Amino acid sequence: MQPETHESETVNLLIPALFVEYERDDSSAALPAKSFSQASPFFSIIFFLNLCCPFNSMGEVSVAYTNGVMPARLNKVVLAYSGGLDTSVIVPWLREKYGCEVVCFTADVGQGVMELDGLEAKAKASGACQLVVKDLRDEFVEDYVFPCLRAGAIYERKYLLGTSMARPVIAKAMVDVAKEVGADAVAHGCTGKGNDQVRFELTFFALNPKLRVIAPWREWDITGREDAIEYAKRHNVPVPVTKKSIYSRDRNIWHLSHEGDVLEDPANEPKKDMFMLSVDPEDAPNQPEYVEIEVVSGLPVAVNGKKLSPASLLDKLNEIGGKHGIGRVDMVENRLVGMKSRGVYETPGGTILFTAARELESLTLDRETIQVKDSLALKYAELVYAGRWFDPLREAMDGFMEKITAKTTGTVTLKLYKGSVTVTGRKSPNSLYRQDISSFENGDVYNQADAAGFIHLYGLPTRVRAMLEQGI
Repeated sequence: MQPETHESETVNLLIPALFVEYERDDSSAALPAKSFSQASPFFSIIFFLNLCCPFNSMGEVSVAYTNGVMPARLNKVVLAYSGGLDTSVIVPWLREKYGCEVVCFTADVGQGVMELDGLEAKAKASGACQLVVKDLRDEFVEDYVFPCLRAGAIYERKYLLGTSMARPVIAKAMVDVAKEVGADAVAHGCTGKGNDQVRFELTFFALNPKLRVIAPWREWDITGREDAIEYAKRHNVPVPVTKKSIYSRDRNIWHLSHEGDVLEDPANEPKKDMFMLSVDPEDAPNQPEYVEIEVVSGLPVAVNGKKLSPASLLDKLNEIGGKHGIGRVDMVENRLVGMKSRGVYETPGGTILFTAARELESLTLDRETIQVKDSLALKYAELVYAGRWFDPLREAMDGFMEKITAKTTGTVTLKLYKGSVTVTGRKSPNSLYRQDISSFENGDVYNQADAAGFIHLYGLPTRVRAMLEQGI
């Protein structure tokens, strides 16, 4: 009969301080130590554990394993780290289960200074050997946000892909850090129910398929916040005493998302105090504000005549738009893993930019080009939402979008007022709009009499069908 094993067990082994084995005869007299080549199987096991497992000053080793099978030991793991409860307990869990060093990695994608304060002390207190922080704000906006903006990518009619765009830039940086520190694995704190696990791991697969991926929420026995707190206490991990938000949020320079609590019932109206980036439209200024966006080849470059870097431009529009309650979206979306979820998003600057970009295209693109671009934008958004940023299809579509918007240059003037964005003017040196042609007055280019022949030919299928039905 096989011994009973549990889903997750920890075996504590006491390693002798000296790696020699003494055999005793019946009188318990010590015999000379054997050479390594003559060592018994027991000695070999002890020697192996000493090489592979970390142990404390008392010689005690903690080796965690699942289903009664010891996992393959890892050398070093790079963990996507936020400093919250979940990622804080992942640090000792990784060390315990895989006998590895843990390098915590935090990406600054514009989530705010407060979320970055004190992270190094938290990481090391949790057992990490180091914390790596990288400022990815400009890269995020320029290489991820702006291509989606140029493509017109919107998921399921509303979602401007704030979280979806951020995950590949973070995961890419993790792969880079893994190479820098010599790590053989990466880990994340995404749950097994969400989209982010897919987004992180598809990026890892695309950029370095040799890296092992660890997803604790799919492996451990921790089932909720209370379990995590208890685990943290047992491992002397500092647990924040601040009140936990009742919402699950994700913030970056592009947007802020809210999920959970009352939002889990789609019939409930979001609470007024939930919003953080934008004021309630009812409380917004009673006077409208006009803003001019300059676009070059489909990408924004200036606000109100002032040239700005990608991240600074977005910061500026977030400030202006948030003041007027711009960019609030409440939607039920279809997650990649099959379930529906309800989320509320704040994207003030992004909403202004999307409105401006689409409006300028009405001047610079013809009808069929707009139709093809819009149809591809749906697929583009789907690929980004599904974590396939580094998929050759998305990259090829990006080439099309860059080519097709090469002439989309000009300015758009918008009026912001109590949550609404209204276009009041647009100009482009490449405009296909000709006032002399569009005017109701007769001109040399367009002869109104020509319309009769066009209508006759264009409407011929309609006439033939009617003639068939009426027996003519």
